[in-house]
Formats: sequence, C-alpha cells, structure tokens
Amino acid sequence: MRKILFHSKMLPEFLRPLAALFFPDCCAGCGRELNLNGQSVCLHCIASLPETNFAMHENNPVEKLFAGRLKVEAAFSQYYFSRSSVMQSVIHQLKYRGNSGAGIEMGKLMGHSIKHSPRFCNIDYIIPLPLFPEKELARGYNQAEVLSRGIEEITEIPVLKNVVIRNKATSTQTRKNRMERWQNVNEVFSVTDPLILQGKKLLLTDDVITTGATLEACGHAVRAAGGSQIYVASLAFAMQ
Repeated sequence: MRKILFHSKMLPEFLRPLAALFFPDCCAGCGRELNLNGQSVCLHCIASLPETNFAMHENNPVEKLFAGRLKVEAAFSQYYFSRSSVMQSVIHQLKYRGNSGAGIEMGKLMGHSIKHSPRFCNIDYIIPLPLFPEKELARGYNQAEVLSRGIEEITEIPVLKNVVIRNKATSTQTRKNRMERWQNVNEVFSVTDPLILQGKKLLLTDDVITTGATLEACGHAVRAAGGSQIYVASLAFAMQ
C-alpha cells in the first residue's frame, strides 16, 4: 500500500502553522521529516534523482521522439522516470496529493537547466500543457503550470495560462500505445488568442514525456496559430 505523505502546503495558509505542530512536513520523495522550512523535497532525494543533462545536447532522446512528428528547436527532460523510484513518488505527490510545493522546487531545477543552456535562448512565453477544466478543478491546479511557475522564477520567462485550452476530456494515456495515445489527444487543443502567439518562441511544458503524443498535439495547435518556434521541456522522461 502506498504511503501517504504529508506536507503543510497541501493545506490552506491559515491552517499550516497549527498542522506543523502535530504533522511535520515530509519529503515528497522519501517521506522523511523535513528539517528546512518551506522545503518539499529533501536534499538527499534531489541529489539522488537521475539527471539526463539533455538540455545541453542536440539530438537527445526527447528530440528524437518528436523527429518527423513536430518541428521543435530544442527539447529536454530534467530527469529519467522509472517505476517505484523517488521521481515517481515526487510526481505522485504533485499530481494526486496536492503537493504543489514539490512542483515549484522541481520547476526551479528545470529553470536552471534552461537558463544555463545556449539551446534555449530568447524564449518569449511558457505554455503549460492544459488540463481539461473539470480535471483541473478536481485536482486543484494544473501540475504543468506549477512546474512552469518554478521555471518562471528562475528564467523570468512569463507563463501564459488559458491561451491554449483542452476542448474535451481524454481517457488516461498510461496503458495506450503510441497510436492510441495520438488518437486520444488529436484535435483536443485549441488556441483562444492566436495574436499573442504570432511569431513568438514558445516553451511547452509537462510533467512526464512518454511517447510525446499529447505535447505533439498541443504543439500542432500552437504552430497553426502562428507560433514561430517551439521548444519542449518536461520534468521526467519515461523511456519505452
């Protein structure tokens, strides 16, 4: 049975000091009690995460994933994803346990990679992969947007919210093959204000890239609306 981890950032602001007296904050990766105020992932877990260093390298596995499907200037994932790992625990906390603080921290690490890579220069806007509104309401936030806010803190690239929207709910992608994933998300995205995107360099973000089908569909909608150059960033890369 999965251990449910607690972090005060899951609660409303006014309840956090009281909760901290009885339920100390726990690391989103390992579940140990955190010593540093405001931290969501302990330093040990951050150091253990498997970095890809893709941001620095052309023709990396993420870019190869989009080859012939969507023209991207550069793409990367910050870490490798594997099951029953610290990375899976962090993503589970972010997506299903309301631990947005973990997403901000991970986004900042992604932001440092972007800031120090000559391959991600002069990007105009960050576009988080949108959730269907009902799903975002149930979750409390869009995890891709939370990651993007962390990136924004480091890079100062502004986040565009609600310029790209998801028109309909889609079934989970987890057990689908590449073709099924593409059919599941094809034509589900639309742009609400194409003028904002005209001639801009745009960074699309998500939590995990597996086949890239969802980001591909979003990228085609953005390009059709006039986005001149597309970049892609995700927290993790799940190798097939």
